Amino acid sequence: MPKHDIVVVGASTGGVDALTELVVGLPAHLPAAVFVVLHVSPSVRSQLPTILSQAGALPAVMAHDGDEIQCGRSAIAPPNRHLLLTQERVRVVSGPGENYARPAVDPLFRSAALAFGPRVIGVVLTGALDDGASGLVAIKRQGGLAVVQDPETAVAQGMPRAALTYVEADVCLPIAELASKLAILTQLEAPPPDKRQDTTDLERELKIAGLDLSVIEQVQRNGAPVAQKCPECHRPLWEVPDDGPRRYRCQVGHAFTAEALNRGLTNVTEEALWSGLKTLDESAALHARLAAKAGADGDRWLERRFGELAAQSRARADRMRHKLGYVAAMDGPDAHG
Repeated sequence: MPKHDIVVVGASTGGVDALTELVVGLPAHLPAAVFVVLHVSPSVRSQLPTILSQAGALPAVMAHDGDEIQCGRSAIAPPNRHLLLTQERVRVVSGPGENYARPAVDPLFRSAALAFGPRVIGVVLTGALDDGASGLVAIKRQGGLAVVQDPETAVAQGMPRAALTYVEADVCLPIAELASKLAILTQLEAPPPDKRQDTTDLERELKIAGLDLSVIEQVQRNGAPVAQKCPECHRPLWEVPDDGPRRYRCQVGHAFTAEALNRGLTNVTEEALWSGLKTLDESAALHARLAAKAGADGDRWLERRFGELAAQSRARADRMRHKLGYVAAMDGPDAHG
């Protein structure tokens, strides 16, 4: 009988420290293949494989498209690429971002659920927002196990809390205790796959992640259009049926949970306010200079008029600063992944 030999891990804010602490406790000959997605900037050169290899006994490598799936090592998603699994190989693809991230956690989790069903252990660690919750739902639906870091021990509680909201976790422990538990779980036999499970939605999602956008029309047929536009490409959005967080996709495949979409719209609003504030400050400074010049020239009417315009611009700028403070307060301390 197969065991739980596929471990997929997702993390974001605080993830380097959490992953380092996790691998310290994993044995060198772990009877499972480990795959890791950490949200990173698309422009950085990730040192995570080196960091994890030096921290623990389990070797870590950067994943490459076409790699074999090997037990006893961890493969890390490279920057600006999704990491996906098939039954035979690793896929590293440049599909549409999810929740403003590529790599994103959900595509890895969904691909593992589809390819390996009950053999999968999904692990959600520290991170903001709710990436990973939808994918963890898919893993549980296909018979796999859900492991979640205790949110109270996470640097950012958003991802583990969202996972616990939508999934009945099999394990929820502080990061310091997760490694020993994972080592035990990977030695347990996995139940047989449930052939009755419908995988149509998973297959469609993974085609989109792999840049097969021919199925976008199915998303549009099955989901309801929404008034908002995609924050990344400004194309129409459709709601995607999901047992996890409410989700949306656009015409070119960008995907967002409701929380991530709200964050994006808030950011767009904030950018517009900052642009307006800059314009008003410049207007106030210009009118103040014109008023001073008019005063120096002895033109009292122009001096008074430009002074009034400068005061109006300053007052409007102050109101806009107040609005920016309100938007920042809406963001909260745990806003970014």
